This record gives sequence, structure tokens and C-alpha cells, in this order.
Amino acid sequence: MNTNFKIRTARFFGTLLLGVASLGFVNDSTYESEIKEWHKQRVESLKTENGWLNLAGLFWLEEGRNSFGADGKNKIVFPSDRSPANLGTFIVENGQITLEAKPEAEIYNNDQLITKLTIFPNEKPVVLKHKSLRWFIIKRGDKFAVRLKDLESPYLKEFKGIDTYPVSEDWKVKAKFEPTEGRKIPITDITGRLDHQDSPGVLVFNIKGKEYRLDALKSGEGFFILFGDNTNKKETYGSGRFLYTKKLDADGYTDLDFNRAINPPCAFTPYATCPLPPKQNVLALAVTAGEKNYGHH
Repeated sequence: MNTNFKIRTARFFGTLLLGVASLGFVNDSTYESEIKEWHKQRVESLKTENGWLNLAGLFWLEEGRNSFGADGKNKIVFPSDRSPANLGTFIVENGQITLEAKPEAEIYNNDQLITKLTIFPNEKPVVLKHKSLRWFIIKRGDKFAVRLKDLESPYLKEFKGIDTYPVSEDWKVKAKFEPTEGRKIPITDITGRLDHQDSPGVLVFNIKGKEYRLDALKSGEGFFILFGDNTNKKETYGSGRFLYTKKLDADGYTDLDFNRAINPPCAFTPYATCPLPPKQNVLALAVTAGEKNYGHH
């Protein structure tokens, strides 16, 4: 083969590859691909029946009888286009909650039609359903509430994904765990309820030569972090973001990967009761990694 032809061919394919790269068709780095795949699964999980996008109501129960249905005269008013006027009654008595359903209400526990059922306490949460509606009991402090979901929720139908910062390995940092056995930290949620939660320790890390510290909560074998930073109320959710870590290595370190920082459920729905970062977890820097703000909740 002619030498000049070989050179021209090599130049042609080199130029072609540069053009393809400029169009974004060349594969991402392994790490970047891993983060993008993780975030894709995170977005899909929001759209499932157990996700946050289908929340349709949060109703606090009072001791005694709490009628519910679409009629505005009920103590708990379900969406009028999803429910008959009266579905039944929640009875709260000494920490036990029983549901009495109207015979015509068509309320199911799994596939079993029910008329009366103790729904709290239970080994596993009891999820009841009527057409597209799903609901169960949550406990916050000494109060009980009905959390309502609608599988045809407009929040679910309008969801178009979540913007993120560009992936950068600079925001994946090693953190040293400093145990603080027996310590509790105050955590307030958006409803103003205060709870003192066990904090097994502090994660200490450096960014650009400066040391930062985050109080950690336990989550499985790893940790759950509530944190705020200087991007809040600007590019990211106003009340901070969440971050989960894996378990500690043999030397007592774990990765804080801020590319995996996510919005709390309150960014997607007005019916969540999200915890807020404690003041000591509000970082004096802009964490330009992870999820950006979504919606206006």
C-alpha cells in the first residue's frame, strides 16, 4: 500500500474520532459512567410505587374516630376525583389504629377486601388501596398520620428528570471516621418536630487543603449524612441535600462521594416530612456536585 495513502487514511480516521468525541459519542470514563448509571436508577426509583413522586397527602390523626373520603365534612379529605364521599373511619385508641371501611368502599389489603382491620402497630407496614390510591400509617414522635399516595399523581406524570452538576472525581473524597459513642444530635424536620437521633461519629475530610466535619447518622453498614452548603437556595434545594456512604474500610475510612448527593423527598412533593441538616453540618463552601434543585416545593 502507498505510504502517502496510509498517512492520509490515518489522518482521516483521527479527524473522524475527534469529531465523534466533540459530539459526545465517545464513552465516558468508567467512574463517570458508573455515576450516570447510578443516577439513572435513582431517577427510576422515584417513579415506582414506592417512590416519592406519587405522594398525594399527609393527614394527622386525632385520638378517637377520624372519618375519611372525598366529602369535605370528613376529618380527612381524600382527592374528590379518586375517592367516594365516605370510605370509612380510622380509629385511634391508645397507640393502636383500626380501620373500619364502608361495605361499599372496596378497600383492599393486598388482594383481600376488608371491612375492619388493625393497621398499626404491625410487624410490616399495612398498605391499603382503593383504585389508584394507596395509604399507610406513619409515626412522628408521639403523633400518627396517614400518608396517601396516588399512582396517577400529577407530580409523577409531570416528572422530567433531575439536573445534576457535571461528574467530577474531585468531589469524591476520603473521610476519616471519629466515633462519638452515646452521642445524640438534634434533628428538626420541616414540620418543626424535633428528634434527638443517635450519631455514631463524625466524618472528617479535606477539600482544597481545608478540613471539614460532618455528623453522621447510621444507615445499614454505612452512614446517612444531612448536609447544607453555599449552593442551597441558589442552584440546589434550599434546605440541603442527603448523602449515603458505604461501610468503613479496615483503616476506618469511607468515601464521601458528593456526586451522589441527592435532593430530599420534599423537593418533589409538599407531602413529605424531611429532616433538615443540623447547623454543624452546613458546610462553608459550595458543593458543586450531585443533584441540582427540582421544582418549587
